[in-house]
Amino acid sequence: MSVRLSAAALAHMPPGVAVPTYRRSDLSPGIVHFGVGNFHRAHQAAYLDDLFNAGRDRDWAIVGAGVRDPDVTVREKLEQQDWLTTVVEQEAETTKARVTGAMIDFVRPYDVAANLDMLAHPQIRIVSLTVTEGGYYISPATQTFDSGHPDIVADAGNIEAPKTAFGLIVAGLKRRRAAGVPPFTVMSCDNIPGNGHVTENAVAGLAKLADPELGSWIRANVAFPNSMVDRITPATTDRERAFLRDKYGLEDSWPVFCEEFRQWVVEDRFPAGRPALDAVGVTFTADVAPYELMKIRILNGGHAAIAYPAGLLDIHFVHEAMEDAQIRAFLEALTRREIQAVVPPPPNTNLDSYRALVARRFANPKIGDTIQRLCFDGSNRQPKFILPSVRDRLNAGASFNGLALVSALWCRYCYGETQSGKAIAPNDPSWERLQKAAKPARNDPLAFLKLRDIFGELAENPAYVSAFSDALASLWARGVRSTLADYLSDKR
Repeated sequence: MSVRLSAAALAHMPPGVAVPTYRRSDLSPGIVHFGVGNFHRAHQAAYLDDLFNAGRDRDWAIVGAGVRDPDVTVREKLEQQDWLTTVVEQEAETTKARVTGAMIDFVRPYDVAANLDMLAHPQIRIVSLTVTEGGYYISPATQTFDSGHPDIVADAGNIEAPKTAFGLIVAGLKRRRAAGVPPFTVMSCDNIPGNGHVTENAVAGLAKLADPELGSWIRANVAFPNSMVDRITPATTDRERAFLRDKYGLEDSWPVFCEEFRQWVVEDRFPAGRPALDAVGVTFTADVAPYELMKIRILNGGHAAIAYPAGLLDIHFVHEAMEDAQIRAFLEALTRREIQAVVPPPPNTNLDSYRALVARRFANPKIGDTIQRLCFDGSNRQPKFILPSVRDRLNAGASFNGLALVSALWCRYCYGETQSGKAIAPNDPSWERLQKAAKPARNDPLAFLKLRDIFGELAENPAYVSAFSDALASLWARGVRSTLADYLSDKR
C-alpha cells in the first residue's frame, strides 16, 4: 500500500524516505522563483531545504512563479501535495530519497495582480530564475538583449500588465520604488555565460523601453549576481513515478530524479541580504567566471559532443552513449585536445580531474537522462557551449576540427532523420527553420551556416567553413562511425 505525498503524510512516510526536520509552519517567504522545473527543485530548493534542516534562515522559503502554460500544470500537481517534492539521488551503487519542503506557495500563473503583490512585498529579497538558456530574449550570435522581440515590445507598451517574467520583475521593481521598499536582488540560475549580466540587460533593457528613468534606476540600484549551477537532472516520466512507488511506496505526481553531485557558485552580491547557503556547500565568490567557463565549455559542451552522434545512431539514454566506446572516446579527445586548452582553471581545480568527473557523471546508469533532452534547443546551446570555444581556438591559431564536427553533427540531426532512417521528432523551438536550412545543407553546407543569428561571423571564416563543410560532407557520404573514426585517428 503506497502513501500519497502530502503535508499530513510526513508523519508516516515509508521506510527509507527522509523528511524535513523543521516545521514548515515556521517558514516565511524570502524568495520568488520563476521556473519551478525539475532542476530548480533538485538544486536551489534542495540547498535551502538543507539549510532549514540545519536550523538556519527559515525566513528564506520559496514562492514559485511562472508565466507559461506548463507552469499551470506544475502548480496544479504541486498544490495537490502541499508544495512538497520528492528528490531521488541516484548513483550506480546507491539510491537516496528525500522529501523537500522549501517551497511554501506558488503564485497562480497569469494572475498579474497576485504576482505583483508578491514581488512588491518587503519580505521578498531575492527573485531567482531558471527559465532555460533560450528564455532571456538575447540574440544567439551577439549575446545582446533583443529589444525588438514581440514579447518585449508588448510588455514595454503595457508594463502594468506584463506577460513575461522580466516584465513582472520590472513592474515589481517599479512598484517597490514607488513605495520606498528596497529592491530585491535578481539571481539567474540558468546555464548562460555571465548570466547575471544577461539578466540585467533583459530587465533594465525592458525597463528602459517602458520608462527610461526606471531603466537607469534599475541599473544603479538592483544587484544581478552571476552564478554557476550544476546537477544533472532529467525530465520526469512515468518510469520515475513507478520507481518511486515500487521501491519506496510513495506516490508523488512530479518527483525529481538527479545525480548525487551538485555544485553552486554565486557572486556574493546581495544588498538586500541572502540565506547562509555557504553553510550547506554553496561557494560564494567575487568572480564566478572561471567556474562558469569550465562548466559551460566542458560539461555542457561535452553534452553536445555525445548527444548528436548518439541521436543519429538511435541511442536513447546518455549512459548508453557513454557505453559506446567510440562516442566516449570522442568526448575524451574533444575535451582534452580542443576545449580544455581554452578554459583557464578555477582556483584549486585540476581540469584533467574535472573532465574525468564529467565523464563518470555522464556514465551514471541510474539517472535515465535521455539523448533527446541533450539534443534539445541546439539553436540556443550551440552559440553558448560550442561556438565560443571555436572562436578561442581560431584566435589562438589552433585546430578546431572536433568542435566543427559537433556543429556538423547537429546540422545532420536537424535534417530530421537518424542514420537508420527513423524520423527525429521536432526538438528545438526553431525546428522548422533549422530543418529548412539543414535539408539543402546536405549538398550545400553554407545553407546551414547562413543562420547568422547562430554562427555569426564564423559563417564567413574560410577555415571554419572548410572544417564544417568537410565534416558534414563526411557524415553524409560515410556516416557517423567513419567520421568519428577519422577524428579519433588524428592525433594532432
